[in-house]
Amino acid sequence: MLSPTLETLRLFLHVLAASVWVGGQITLAGIVPALRKNHPESTKTVARAFSRVAWASYVLVFVTGIWNLIEVDVQDASWSYTSTVVAHTALAVAAGLAVAAHSFGRSKLALAIGGALGLLFSLAAVFVGHLLRTGS
Repeated sequence: MLSPTLETLRLFLHVLAASVWVGGQITLAGIVPALRKNHPESTKTVARAFSRVAWASYVLVFVTGIWNLIEVDVQDASWSYTSTVVAHTALAVAAGLAVAAHSFGRSKLALAIGGALGLLFSLAAVFVGHLLRTGS
């Protein structure tokens, strides 16, 4: 069996937190319409409960993302790698801002746009993060 390292732990925590953040958004996108139809009063309760888990995960993504950046030797990094890191970081920040707009929005339009953009940016951040890991 391969031995785990601190890098393994760092990447595991980053991917785990991103999985909760993005997977939760996808799960809620599937559940909320049924809740709204059958139990409209429960939608806000479920959203608040998920929000606590989601934002804790986002904080862990942010912290482990900074840790990842600290571990990169920028002098040895190629321009394509560096630009991909910048894109990944920008997408993760955009996802957080969009979901914050969704979380604090009062109108149906703010909720819809914030939620949709939050998921779109989150999925894009995961994809670009995968590019960083695979190098292709």
